[in-house]
Amino acid sequence: MSNKPLAQEIIPAHEIDDTRDLATRLQAKIVRDNPSGIMRRDAHPKMHGLVKADFIVEADLPAMLRVGIFSTAHTYKAWIRFSNQDGNIQDDTARDIRGMAIKLMGVAGEKLLDSELHAQTQDFILISTNVFVTRDVAEFDALIKAMTGSIWAKISYFATHWRVIRNLLKSLKKFANPLHIRYWSTTPYLFGETAVKYSVIPHVTHPDSIPPAPDPDYLRLAMVRQLAQGEAVFDFCVQLQTDADSMPIEDPGKEWREAQSPFRKVATIRIPQQEFDSEAQRVFGENLSFTPWHSLPAHRPLGGINRARKIVYNVISTFRHERNRVPRQEPDDWEM
Repeated sequence: MSNKPLAQEIIPAHEIDDTRDLATRLQAKIVRDNPSGIMRRDAHPKMHGLVKADFIVEADLPAMLRVGIFSTAHTYKAWIRFSNQDGNIQDDTARDIRGMAIKLMGVAGEKLLDSELHAQTQDFILISTNVFVTRDVAEFDALIKAMTGSIWAKISYFATHWRVIRNLLKSLKKFANPLHIRYWSTTPYLFGETAVKYSVIPHVTHPDSIPPAPDPDYLRLAMVRQLAQGEAVFDFCVQLQTDADSMPIEDPGKEWREAQSPFRKVATIRIPQQEFDSEAQRVFGENLSFTPWHSLPAHRPLGGINRARKIVYNVISTFRHERNRVPRQEPDDWEM
């Protein structure tokens, strides 16, 4: 076990330059991917559904888990957006990373972003794999440069980044229903005197199968079918950092092993039976912004990828809303 302090960040000298380059590169990618019509997100542009949910903080948590919004038992209203990661609006049968973005409402207290200091929201961003594809911002910026470049640029990058290939191949999967997937934050967050990663674990009695002749949007249709008949339930869990070396803050491409620190439930997510597939709700979901920096200081994002997200998400969200001519504002209820 390491004697190094927990939840400690180490910022590389050139990280801010890499972050600015990444923001510019991703903005150009959005323009390229959307030659006409609305400007969609650079990642997770295809939404399977935006649903209403209750986020129910557990009562009688042990003292070490009573941090921030988990300090007292409380039920928050939430919007949850399920999505595909690939920048192209592709068929759901393609292997991909799926996303779950949670926005709690009615969260009191000053937030981290100066521009939204008094916003009443708290976001959690999760994906369907337990490790991020790259080690840091520089490696991710180089990946995006390669993926948007020539075939030779791709070959050159992957020839020298074997772990990126491994993490990417591990993460690209097919799924039958977004409501049956386990999701992870992959990146760490402050939690009292330590750090945590998040995971959302579904309650599934009878898992769906991919249809034999699937519709290109079968993941959305699976959600529509399930929520027309009943609810969906997940456990929201935290994994405490217990060792600074084997559970690093600055390398989300390395797994924090559950054998060393198991995930512990702190809340229940209950998505009630509902109709969510209206055009108005799709438009509302398209215009919502999610960022881990919509947050109380108690849950401050940690590590280079999260530091980059603070800048990149703001640049991309501002650009999209201005080009799409829609206001950017945080919701305060389930009303659209």
